[in-house]
Amino acid sequence: MTKERMIQMELRKADFAADDEEMTVSGYAAVFDQPAVMWHDPYSGIDYKESVGAHAFDKADLSNVVLRYNHNDSCEILARTSNGTLALEVDEKGLHITAKLANTTLGRDVYELIKRKDITQMSFAFTVAPDGDVYDSKTYTRYINNIDRVFDVSAVDLPAYEGTSIEAVARGVRSAAREYQEMADTRRRIAILTMN
Repeated sequence: MTKERMIQMELRKADFAADDEEMTVSGYAAVFDQPAVMWHDPYSGIDYKESVGAHAFDKADLSNVVLRYNHNDSCEILARTSNGTLALEVDEKGLHITAKLANTTLGRDVYELIKRKDITQMSFAFTVAPDGDVYDSKTYTRYINNIDRVFDVSAVDLPAYEGTSIEAVARGVRSAAREYQEMADTRRRIAILTMN
């Protein structure tokens, strides 16, 4: 009986590890048309802001972007576009990311902090194309309209843009999405077969 109980505990542990093996996160590293305060001048009381335009990523190089924690380039990376562990998509809200975190100490730590909602927001490192931004001296706002290249997206403790987000993707949600896709594919195949 003791031996059976130990085997069950080992199996439960193995099942739990399998559930967390794919540490997937998703969120927004950049959001459109949501001005963020970059610097507050305590003497004048002026907030200097920045805003990313809805077409800022239209010509951006997104081919080799890495996912980091707090833009820290002295730590290992968590995911990367070039190997398919990081996917970037521009939609009506901003720059959306989906990443499968590396199964490293840092990857597991960051995933746990995201799951616990200690880390809930993101940031991105980029260069602006020549003439890709304008400054409005009346509103003290820099408008970014043309990003040249994105170097990294980062889960961060303190973001510049409050509208960004990151969260752990529950395994059940991933499974349900896969099941839905499989059912949709089956329905399409049946429809094609019945048409012939």
